[in-house]
Amino acid sequence: MTRVTAYVAPAEAAPLEKALIERRGLGPHDILIDIAFAGICHSDIHTVRGDWGPQQYPLAPGHEIAGTVAAVGSAVTRHAVGDRVGVGCMVDSCGECRSCLRGEEQFCREGAVFTYGSTDRDGTVTQGGYSEQVVVTESFVVRIPDAIPLDRAAPLLCAGITTYSPLRRGDVGPGSRVAVVGMGGLGHMAVQIAHALGAEVTVLSQTLGKKDDGLRLGADHYRATSDRSTFAELRGSFDVILNTVSAPVDLRAYLGLLDVGGTMVCVGAPSEPLPLLVGSLIGGNKTLAGSNIGGIAQTQEMLDFCAEHGIAAEIEVIPASGINDAYERVLASDVRYRFVIDASTFA
Repeated sequence: MTRVTAYVAPAEAAPLEKALIERRGLGPHDILIDIAFAGICHSDIHTVRGDWGPQQYPLAPGHEIAGTVAAVGSAVTRHAVGDRVGVGCMVDSCGECRSCLRGEEQFCREGAVFTYGSTDRDGTVTQGGYSEQVVVTESFVVRIPDAIPLDRAAPLLCAGITTYSPLRRGDVGPGSRVAVVGMGGLGHMAVQIAHALGAEVTVLSQTLGKKDDGLRLGADHYRATSDRSTFAELRGSFDVILNTVSAPVDLRAYLGLLDVGGTMVCVGAPSEPLPLLVGSLIGGNKTLAGSNIGGIAQTQEMLDFCAEHGIAAEIEVIPASGINDAYERVLASDVRYRFVIDASTFA
C-alpha cells in the first residue's frame, strides 16, 4: 500500500478537504498513473453529498482522470512508462459475463467496479481521481492521443463518452437532424461530436445566453426553450434528441419535436420521476431511451475520434484549493464548460 495526497469528502454534508488515501501495491496487471488533471463532473457532487444514496466516507471523487504512466506491473502489455493515459468511470469488471464479452463492461452482470465509491475486488472502497496517483488494472486504462492536451482530455473520459455512445448507437451521420437539450458540460461535447459525425445540429437551451458558443462549437441552429413558440415551430423536426440536463423536462413537449420514428435519449438523470403520456410515443412510433457511458473499447474509439476531428472539452483549470467553490459554481451553472483540477496542486 502507498499513501498519496487527495481531496476527500469527510462526511455527507462536509466540504472536501486535503487528506491521505491508500493506493494498493502494483500487481502484475496494474498500472500506476501520475495524475496530471482531474475533471469535476456533476456526478461527483451528487455522490459525495449523498444525493444518490449513502456513501462510505472519507471519499475522494473524480472519474475524469488524465495523466502519464509512472510504473507498470510485470505482466502489463498494453501500456508503458511515460504513456499518456486516461481513466474514466470504471476500473474493473468480471470480464466474463455477456456484457463484458461484448465490450459493455459498464453493465457487468457481477457489477462493474466504479472509479470511486464502489467496492473493489479486494473489498476496499475505490477512491477517485482527486489525488496525486491512482493504480488501475491495465484493461481499464485508455490511451490519450497526442493531439489532445491532457487537461482538455480529462472531461472526455465521462462527458465525452456519455454523449458519444448514444450518438453512435443511434447511427447519427450525414442527413441526421439532432437536437441537443442543454448547453453545459455534456451538451457542449454533444454539439461537437454530432457536428463531426455530419449531423445538422440544433441546441435547445433555456435562453440564448450561450448561443455564440454553441454556433462556434458546431451547432447549425440555437433556440430558446423559454420561448414557447420554439416547440410549435420545430414540431416534427428531429430524428434524435439528446437530453443532457438533469432537471425535469416536459416530455410531451420534447417528444413532439421528433419526426416519425425518432428517438429521445436521456443522459441527464433528474432525481424525481417524469410523467409520460404513452400516446406521445405511440403517435409517431417514437422511442424514449436512456444511455449510460460506453465500454472501454468505445471510450478509446471516442478519444481517437475526438483527436481526428479536433474535439476537446472547453475547460477552466483550477487548483485543488478551489474545488469547493467550483462545486457551488457547477450547481449555479456558472462554468463554461468543465472545471478541471490541476493535480500538481494536491500536494
